[in-house]
Amino acid sequence: MTKEKFESEKQKLEKLSNEELNQLFWKKAEEIINPLIELAQTHTSPSIERSVLLRMGFNSLEAKTIVEGIFERELLGKGAGNILLTMSKKANKDYLTYGKEIVQGSHWEEIETMYKGV
Repeated sequence: MTKEKFESEKQKLEKLSNEELNQLFWKKAEEIINPLIELAQTHTSPSIERSVLLRMGFNSLEAKTIVEGIFERELLGKGAGNILLTMSKKANKDYLTYGKEIVQGSHWEEIETMYKGV
């Protein structure tokens, strides 16, 4: 930014009231943050999904196995936690039990049918 541009912007801001400055601040903050929020809503990674499963009560090896299975089936964008919650409700089981069964190799066909229509 040139010195002239800086002085011009500074003069505009000096004319604003505290309320107007506050509104401008939050408007600019939203302009910066909104693209990040949109990106977070549409993108995930195996490490994020493992972290979600750890917070849901799975151990690291269980979380790794579940996320790898979901990743291999190209369902990571659906969210590992979401898949477990949805499918466990459908099976009338708690999600920890359902997840442990997934680790043992069960339920993958049901998951693919539900999410991919296979």
